Amino acid sequence: MLDTPEAAAEAVGEALAILEGRWKLRILFHLFGGKVLRYSELERAIPEVSPKMLAQQLRRMESDGIVQRVVHGQVPPKVEYRLTEWGQALCPTLDSLLRWVAGREVGEAGELGEASLVP
Repeated sequence: MLDTPEAAAEAVGEALAILEGRWKLRILFHLFGGKVLRYSELERAIPEVSPKMLAQQLRRMESDGIVQRVVHGQVPPKVEYRLTEWGQALCPTLDSLLRWVAGREVGEAGELGEASLVP
């Protein structure tokens, strides 16, 4: 399946396209660790994003299988968001990416930084 450099590059490009979007990584970071947040909690956690853009990014993440949206049948409506198992599996990958970036910042010392998403 990924037996050629071209196939591997295409697969990585597809993975990066799923994460593409100004607010997706911020949303992911707020939901890592099994957190369940209501829409209004995400709005308060990321005040720079407009309600329309937050809704669009959440819908896209849901369609990509990263986020699960749960609607509770009550008035007023209660909508919660959590990461799917597949979405939660991104945590170690992004943690490795943070260490990789921190290693560049350290430079010639060759030591990896202590940045981590995992508590």
